[in-house]
Amino acid sequence: MAYLLIFVTTLHLITLAMLFIATMEKSWWVWDSTETSDLWYNCRLDNSTGTQLCATIKETEWLQAVQVLMVISVVFSSVSFLVFLGQLFTLSKGGLFYFTGLCQVFAGLTVLSAALIYTLHNKEILLDSQNLTSGNFGYCFILAWVCVPLLLCSGIMYIHLRKKE
Repeated sequence: MAYLLIFVTTLHLITLAMLFIATMEKSWWVWDSTETSDLWYNCRLDNSTGTQLCATIKETEWLQAVQVLMVISVVFSSVSFLVFLGQLFTLSKGGLFYFTGLCQVFAGLTVLSAALIYTLHNKEILLDSQNLTSGNFGYCFILAWVCVPLLLCSGIMYIHLRKKE
């Protein structure tokens, strides 16, 4: 039981860290090593100074939907972890972690929705940017897709996890 608890807690923390990185980091779309776009900014590397010059991305309805869904997923996963810690001390013997699991599953579904919207509507989201055929999806986009099965699996594990003394 202790190993399962450690595994579930570690999986939750890793997934939460990946969600934070996917939401805040600057690499949802990459044109080359000098220009990237994320959910918040378009950034270009200034070769003369070696610094990133970032401008706010033009917000479209699709981009706002992705932004909101990613923030909601971080919030639900964070709430899920805090509730889990609280339930460890207050839940009676044999109790199930339903609320924690449902929050994790909901976080997974919101990330799935955000990644699907970005996949299907990246032309509208990156409308004012460079030619999209010369770019590709960045590592934050991939992290968001990796989070989907991890969140869903950890949510299902929480739902089936019983508290033992």
